[in-house]
Amino acid sequence: MASELGRIDEQLRLSFEGGAWHGPAVLQALDGIGAEAAFAHPIAAAHSVWELVLHLGGTYDLVLRRLQGDGRQLTQEEDWPVIVSATADSWRETVRALHGLNEELRRAVRGFSAQRLDASLVTEASYTAHTQFIGVTQHNLYHAGQIVLLKRALGL
Repeated sequence: MASELGRIDEQLRLSFEGGAWHGPAVLQALDGIGAEAAFAHPIAAAHSVWELVLHLGGTYDLVLRRLQGDGRQLTQEEDWPVIVSATADSWRETVRALHGLNEELRRAVRGFSAQRLDASLVTEASYTAHTQFIGVTQHNLYHAGQIVLLKRALGL
């Protein structure tokens, strides 16, 4: 079972940093996107790249707090935070913060008890710990695909 935690850690890394067989991971999709492009809405009624990155962070926060026993759902503001300042510095900080959340979750997974993978993290969540961890990788890749489409719409 300990090897399963290693496989989950690796999938969290691949879906975020790159090297997965499917195509670009989150950081690869974000490569070459500056603050102005990240803030833009090139597709009507679609989220911006920046909004997607903040949303990804919300999902990491959700799983991390469940690991601490907090079963609250994300509020709308936590799930889709408002961009406070659309500057180059705040964009870099947004991406850096997401990178930190990925590292934090990977550390937590490496320290997680393999015997608890089939149990819920909190009673309020109907998904097992394994499903939550793998769900983050699925969520990363879903939104990485959206970011790639937004880049194309932006001509990047």
